[in-house]
Amino acid sequence: MPDTIYVLNGPNLNLLGLREPEIYGHDTLDDIAGLLEDRARELDLSIDMRQSNHEGHLVDWLHEAQAEEAKAVLLNAGGFTHTSVAIHDAIKSVTTPVIEVHLSNPHRREEFRHTSFVGRAAKGTIAGFGALSYLLALEAAARI
Repeated sequence: MPDTIYVLNGPNLNLLGLREPEIYGHDTLDDIAGLLEDRARELDLSIDMRQSNHEGHLVDWLHEAQAEEAKAVLLNAGGFTHTSVAIHDAIKSVTTPVIEVHLSNPHRREEFRHTSFVGRAAKGTIAGFGALSYLLALEAAARI
């Protein structure tokens, strides 16, 4: 049975392809899921892709990833990246490696986006490459 990579997506990512495409691109979350699933098969991995606009769901899923012995978590926490001590603490409380993912480069955007509570706890961060950020993070997770 292939190792599982959890791909967790936070608030407003359900609107990818519609919301500010000049920043986030035209790919939908389903498009990204398809890309990840194709590459995961080639790497003998499986993808468990989820999205929620609720902080507690992301915390619960981080705990679940560890309980289910996932190989890694790719986490695009959306706006919670810059505000959530709870998600930071959840990442720190699990041993499953977490890779922070962003479509845009937060450091090229508004000042409040320059602080990442997720990044302070994550194993690493990949940002600024649109949908390719997810694929790059998957490649990293495969090699952990």
